[in-house]
Amino acid sequence: MKTNNEHKERKIAVIPARGGSKRIPKKNIKPFHGKPIIAYSIENAKKSGLFDRIIVSTDSEEIAEVARKYGADVPFMRPKALADDHTGSGEAFVHAIDWVAKHEKPYDFACMLYPTAPLLDIQTLIKGYEALKTSDAAYAFSVTAMPFPIWRTFKITSEGRCEMFFPEYYQARSQDLEEAYQDAGQFYWYNLNKHSEEPMFGKDSIPIILPRFRVQDIDTPEDWELAEKMYEVLMH
Repeated sequence: MKTNNEHKERKIAVIPARGGSKRIPKKNIKPFHGKPIIAYSIENAKKSGLFDRIIVSTDSEEIAEVARKYGADVPFMRPKALADDHTGSGEAFVHAIDWVAKHEKPYDFACMLYPTAPLLDIQTLIKGYEALKTSDAAYAFSVTAMPFPIWRTFKITSEGRCEMFFPEYYQARSQDLEEAYQDAGQFYWYNLNKHSEEPMFGKDSIPIILPRFRVQDIDTPEDWELAEKMYEVLMH
């Protein structure tokens, strides 16, 4: 039984979805297995039962209309200065949280969900929140293991030759090298009551590890095609 002193955490989901997309035109609302790809992020946020509010930050009226159709709020239009090719999703997220702080009752936790994450598993999203809520960390976000040891990687020089990043590991066996992880690009939980100077990829973050078969960046048409095939296998 709750007492009057008990506090129910308020949680908000922010989905940043600008209108401009060069490599995949209208990427955030492009049909993906029969519905706009952003619909999957909105519906997964709703199905999780976690959020008091789900908002989409966009500069596009077309995206705003689709977002509302699938159950998200669009309480403001993103300024054009935060919708160019040089503005990251993190800046759009901060703008959205600042806007909400000025116009609404404060939230305790916020989650940035990418609009192109149809492979997101709801239980993993919930796991991220639970891990953050019960810790002293500031962030929790989705990660996955690198498919190949970074210590054995190399670059191609301007002369068209190879040069290892870590030549001291040339003779090392893959199984003897430390595993490395990468951002899975699906969700980013923030405890809004904790202030941290650390970056997301730092000591104040909890990594929520996803299997590689549930992770696919969607930046090119080839990525899109692969993501559709992965979705077919995983979800059908």
